[in-house]
Amino acid sequence: MLAKVISAAVIGLEAVPIEVEVDIASMGLPSFTIVGLPDKSVDEAKERVRSAIKNTGAEFPAKKITVNLAPADLPKEGASYDLPIALGILMASGQLVTDANDAIFTGELSLDGRVRSINGALNQAILAKDKKYKRLFLPSENAREAAIVTKLDIYPVSTLKEIYQHLANLTAIKPIKPLRFSSQNSNTSFEYDMREIKGQQQTKRALEIAAAGGHNILMKGPPGAGKTLLARSFPSILPDLTFDEMIEVTKIYSIAGLLGKDAMVKTRPFRSPHHTTSLVGLIGGGSHPKPGEITLAHRGVLFLDEFPEFPRSVLESLRQPIEDNIVSVSRSKGKVTFPAKFMLVAAQNPCPCGYLGDKQKPCSCAPSQILRYQKKVSGPLLDRIDIHIEVPAVKVEKLTEADSGSIEDSKSIRKRVQAARNKQIKRYKKSNIASNAELTNRDIKVFCALTEECVNLLRVAVSKMNLSGRSYYRMIKLARTIADLEGNSEIKPNHIAEALQYRPKTDSLY
Repeated sequence: MLAKVISAAVIGLEAVPIEVEVDIASMGLPSFTIVGLPDKSVDEAKERVRSAIKNTGAEFPAKKITVNLAPADLPKEGASYDLPIALGILMASGQLVTDANDAIFTGELSLDGRVRSINGALNQAILAKDKKYKRLFLPSENAREAAIVTKLDIYPVSTLKEIYQHLANLTAIKPIKPLRFSSQNSNTSFEYDMREIKGQQQTKRALEIAAAGGHNILMKGPPGAGKTLLARSFPSILPDLTFDEMIEVTKIYSIAGLLGKDAMVKTRPFRSPHHTTSLVGLIGGGSHPKPGEITLAHRGVLFLDEFPEFPRSVLESLRQPIEDNIVSVSRSKGKVTFPAKFMLVAAQNPCPCGYLGDKQKPCSCAPSQILRYQKKVSGPLLDRIDIHIEVPAVKVEKLTEADSGSIEDSKSIRKRVQAARNKQIKRYKKSNIASNAELTNRDIKVFCALTEECVNLLRVAVSKMNLSGRSYYRMIKLARTIADLEGNSEIKPNHIAEALQYRPKTDSLY
């Protein structure tokens, strides 16, 4: 007898339907075979399903069982096919009579019949809604995550016996109610606050601009100047995620298995990989491509401390994602594209010892060491960073002075950042743009009109500072953000002038 159950597979960030066909032959020696390009974890489902069915009180057929996962040319991985395979066997053996054509089933089985959580539940719920399925059966631990999707009946399943009784119309499982979330996270508490940082007003201003427009920033200064603390405090001034952005980020964290008990990611991600991180760890990949750090930082921050200490190949791999906001991972089995709209926050010392140009402590590095250190980060990569800021050592007077309350806290800075970001969301509501940093050259001509005075100032700057074409347009986007922070609808010469201050203090990047 043949039975069909619908499940789903997650490829990249998108889920696709998988038809689980179970055939129990009336003739032949007892066997259990799974076909359709299963990996080792899928092939091991045979033992989990066999034990789960027996320990639930049902009968496991002592016949020739063949399970086909269609489409057969798509590689299958993970344990989420356990539940649909078990149900297919119960239906094909006649122990369960039900109509399941309008439902998707997914879940891992334990040996005693309990249903364990899976990755990518939200992605599968979105698939079920898009493909017009009416019901989704999935592990109870994943139910709140999937309940973000509306107009879909989502049934939390704890055991194989529970879903059997529901499908057999013995004991019904109540569908979970859809969850509602607000995009306003103003009451979120953060570990670090800008108020705790003494001095560094110019760097705080640069970080405020970066947060308002989604710009990349590089901080350069001696050890102990506060670069890492400033970067750790950066999330406390970032604008709230919109609801659509929450969905995007939650989908990524769902397939990566990083959601935990949270149903939705409601704060902007902050990823801080160590400088020994591999190329695959940063970009993503593997035999079955998984998102890397740059995708986990989507709509948030990727902080690279000790910037030049990262391998050259790893740093150069950032160039294309920074420019295109996506990363494509190609393998012999296919190509997967992951989103990568992140803010790059980098920190580095001016030289190996860290004290080049310091007035208090002399540099102990040889000129060749300094040159070799500075060349670890290529000119094309530096050219893709909008804001370059020098972070000087904090004077002892600043460190020891009493807290007068005059230092601005993160909450007040975040209000200005949120107001500027709201202006951008309103301005770009008819396009797929969330911040000024995402503007293309064509968009700049539409949304960043310049006066003759601004054009003349930029013309002189390009000539004197040897700016590349990419730097030219990035300066305009940066000036647009500075204008938004001031509440101006037009870009003025003083906005251009401030933007130019954040270029590297060199004659040329190359």
